Order: sequence, then structure tokens, then C-alpha cells
Amino acid sequence: MQFIKLGLLAGLAAGALAAAMPAQAQEDVTITVWSIDGANQVGPSDTFSAEFDEMDNGINVEYRILQFDEIVNETLRAFATGNAPDIVSLDNPDFALFSSRGAFLDITDMAAESDVINPEVYFEGPLNSVSWDGKLYGVGKYTDTIGVFYNKDMFAEAGIENPPQTWAEFEEYARKLAKPDQGVYGATLSARGNEEGTFQFLPVIQMSGGGYENVNTEGAREWLSMVKGMIDDGVLSQDVLSLGQWDSTGTFNSGNAAMAISGPWEIDRMVEDADFDWGVTLLPTFGEGDERSSALGGFNLGIMSTTEHPEEAFKVLEYFVSQDDRLFPEFGYLPTRSDVELPQSGIEKKDAALAVFQEQLKYAQPRGPHPEWQKISKAIYDAEQAALTGQMTPDEALSQAQKTIDTIID
Repeated sequence: MQFIKLGLLAGLAAGALAAAMPAQAQEDVTITVWSIDGANQVGPSDTFSAEFDEMDNGINVEYRILQFDEIVNETLRAFATGNAPDIVSLDNPDFALFSSRGAFLDITDMAAESDVINPEVYFEGPLNSVSWDGKLYGVGKYTDTIGVFYNKDMFAEAGIENPPQTWAEFEEYARKLAKPDQGVYGATLSARGNEEGTFQFLPVIQMSGGGYENVNTEGAREWLSMVKGMIDDGVLSQDVLSLGQWDSTGTFNSGNAAMAISGPWEIDRMVEDADFDWGVTLLPTFGEGDERSSALGGFNLGIMSTTEHPEEAFKVLEYFVSQDDRLFPEFGYLPTRSDVELPQSGIEKKDAALAVFQEQLKYAQPRGPHPEWQKISKAIYDAEQAALTGQMTPDEALSQAQKTIDTIID
């Protein structure tokens, strides 16, 4: 009994002492963010991280810049060794690699309770790219897609009133507008042997009834035959097999191609450099009224499942999302949400082009999602290269790609 009394007295004394002492401030929580933003130019992740870090809310943000070709492997290594960041930004086709392995935190319930993050307002493509097995593992950071830029002056001179709506019209107009002897091509695109080639070819497969798991479609074979024929006849430059999208579109921008398959990242350059009238139209379909598709570019944001501070990390994520209306005015990026209106620039061509790309985003589909996307993508762009260089027929090239993909998927 004496022991109990002494214990009570000691407890009361300790409580009185604690009450008499000033409360110590709780230590701030530090959230680490990894992204490629800031490597070449200022971007949203580095900007918003710095802003959040300046807030007096008990959460600090440490930001680290990584190069594009390093961030996936570096994050995988960090996750395996227990040194992963709290938040990471990845190219959208790489997201499934992490989600499927339990490397990203399931934020489905957190998003449902959030006043900032609403999955229902995201475009279907970006939302699919951050989803896995019916769960939400991140949010779209920004996005882009592809359409067809066309030279209105060349079209008018040739008596062509409207831009192409089908692939048959695309070929017809390209052949009519090409002047190989003058170094002017009917069109340009990127069929490069890397992710850019897949980025532009996969929508063709998708709009012809296929997908990354079913690439040998009739439409895909027809499209490859069409493009090879135009390369062989000088309607398209041989350079489309090696040039990336930026350099390929430069051919159009300089007035040496009548059309270019490219994306909204080209708009500002077009406004500044093109000395001709131009416009943008949706990616053609195989027939009038047929299913549309387009490429889905851009990055996503996810919270690593190893974070020791999930609630604080989610608050940082919410802040990033709350700034989505700044993505285009400040950084030139398209938001992944349908409820964010882009401000009018006052430049007629620019505003008209943006409206087309926003419409095209409704049909954009992610590359994958699949944990082995990089291997699948290689099978697709290797097939495109083999068919367009004549090493194989389109059917042979796509059949070989299908066998490789079946092995990966199965």
C-alpha cells in the first residue's frame, strides 16, 4: 500500500513539474520531394516545394532534382534500401511499375476525404495512369498529347479547304502538298526508335481496336504501309526515322513540311518563329466517326509507401494540386483536370490551338499501365522501325512484337 501511495505522489509531482515548465515546440516534419523539374528550367515541383517550405505549418520540404533518365532507377534503388523520398514525380507510363509493387501509398480513402483532390474531375487517361487494381496511387501533375499542325497558307494555295479528318485524307493531302524537288515535305512525324516512336504510333494501334497487349491490328498494318510508301516517295523525309518530336516539328516550323504530328509544347515556338498561317486539328481517325485516340504524355505525383509521415505528405500533395491553375500560365503545361480553365492569352492562334489539344485530351490513353512498360514499348517501336525501313513487312514486324509482348504479359 505504501508503494502505491509513493507512486501516486511521484506521478502528481511529475505532473506539477510538467505544468510549471513551458511547453516545448514539437519538431517540424520534413517531407522530401524528388522530380526532374529544375534540371533544365523552372517547373512546378521545384517552385511549389519552395513555396510550401516557406509556410509556417510545421512541415518542411526538401527538394531534390534528378535527371529524366535517372529518376526511375534511382527511386527503385532508394525504395529497395529504405531511403526513398516521401513524394516522387514520374513519367506517367512508369507509374505502374511502382504501384504494382506496393511502392506507392494507396491514397484512395485520403482522396475521398479531401476537399482539394477529386478524382472525378481528372481526364480519363491521366486518372487511369495513377490507378492500379481499382485503387488510387497518385495524381496527375501535368499532361500533353498530340494532334496535327497544318500550314494554312499551303492548304489554301493547293485549294484544300479543311485539315485532314481521316488517315486517308492525311495521305492524300500530304502527297498533294509535297514538293520534294524544293525540299518541302507533305508531312512530318517522329518514328524514332525510342519512347517517342511509341508515343506517336500507339494511338494508331488503339484507334484501330488494339492496345499495348494487342498490337497487330489491320489499321496498324495499313498505317505502317501508308507511312512507308510516303517515305519511299519522298512525301515524308527519311529523317522521321531518327528525329525526335521537337526536331521533327522544326521541319514544319521552318516551312519545309505542310503538316506535323506533334504536341502543345510546340505552340509557343510556333507563335514566335513561324512566318505563315497555321492551325491544329485532332489526330485523324481511320474513318469518319470512328473511335478516336491520342497519346498521353506528362508526369504524375505519388507518395511512397515507405513514408513515415503519410498525412503530412498528403498535405504537400494537396498543395501541389491546389496550384493546378498556375500550370499553364507560369510553366506552359496542360492540367490533367477538366475543371481547370486555361486563361486566354489574347493570341488567336495560340488560344485556338490550346482548345484543340484540350479536346484531344478527352481521347488520350496512357501507355500501359503495365509494370514492364519499358520492355513493351521497345517491342512496339522496334516493330515500327523494322516496318518503315523495309526490314520486315508490317505484318511480320507486328507479329514479332506481339510474340514479345505476349511473353512479357504472360
